[in-house]
Amino acid sequence: MSPSTQLPLWKNVLAVIAHPDDESFGLGGVIDAFTRQGSTVTVLCLTRGEASTLGASPDLAETRARELDAAARELGAASTVLLNFPDGGLADSSQDELAARVASEARGIDGFLVFDRTGITGHPDHVTATGVAVDVAEERGLPVLAWTLSEDIASTLRAETGAPFAGSSSDIVLTVDRSRQRLAIDHHVSQAVPGSVLWRRLELQGDEEHLVWLRR
Repeated sequence: MSPSTQLPLWKNVLAVIAHPDDESFGLGGVIDAFTRQGSTVTVLCLTRGEASTLGASPDLAETRARELDAAARELGAASTVLLNFPDGGLADSSQDELAARVASEARGIDGFLVFDRTGITGHPDHVTATGVAVDVAEERGLPVLAWTLSEDIASTLRAETGAPFAGSSSDIVLTVDRSRQRLAIDHHVSQAVPGSVLWRRLELQGDEEHLVWLRR
């Protein structure tokens, strides 16, 4: 069966991410597409990104919180919720507490938007954020749609960077307008540095985003 080319017609979407910038660097094109079709998107970020080695400063967590708010607004998100679980330590945090916090933001939503189960690069925070969202979705009987990469793009990035990018088959191949995503990325001044693999990935992706159902 050929992949769909359309997003589900959800009225309310909860995007669950691990770090400030994941909403733009990863999910930006998809969040933008949801808001353009009239969906109300809430971005739930589980950490403040304080462990980043980029833009390190005593107030990095506060800086990244401001960047997240500005970027999410650029994408058309209705609101952001920023939690304070440890950056780099989601897998070691109380999974019950994580699930409770995600569940508290999931009232009235039609579905979750997350990274795929690999975390795209295997980052344990990304994997944990997705796993918690799927667990809550199973309890609530809600669908989960995940951003992924095509295997061709993942393979190219692995070869060029040595990073463990992972791809998968796709249930949806979406044509996106990246103009607002790029404006959102610009708000993440502390992280969107020249030479980042982000720029190469976006070049390879062009105007396509690939999505896979984790729970229908």
